[in-house]
Amino acid sequence: MDWKLELIVIPVSNVDAAKDFYVEKMGFSVLMDVQLNPEWRLIHLFPPGSKCGIAIGNGMTDTPPGFAKGMHLMVNDVQRAHEELTGRGVDVHGPYHFVDGAQTPGLHPSRSPFETFLDLADPDGNVWVVQEAPEAA
Repeated sequence: MDWKLELIVIPVSNVDAAKDFYVEKMGFSVLMDVQLNPEWRLIHLFPPGSKCGIAIGNGMTDTPPGFAKGMHLMVNDVQRAHEELTGRGVDVHGPYHFVDGAQTPGLHPSRSPFETFLDLADPDGNVWVVQEAPEAA
């Protein structure tokens, strides 16, 4: 039996501001934006090239905004990802890698897969990690 991760709920305080961030700044596409009543709204978004999406909205979770930390987006070129994100006005930390467990600025010297990272936060402080993985191409 396959177990496929399809959707992650990201808690946000301002749905329209979050939608703008994920679409305009992060480049996510909108699959649906449905509002059944003033207390319930679902926006289903997909990162470029991903089969797993995120949901933002009202009435979907009791988790406080900004509580989601460490979701990973895999890219085949972390430098290009950095350029795209900063070009769209996203405040990005990195690139960085680890040496003896300590975060170290810059690309991993060997550019080994899974060794170089960026991180960023959405307007509510939900933290994303962007990790270089050549296989993500």
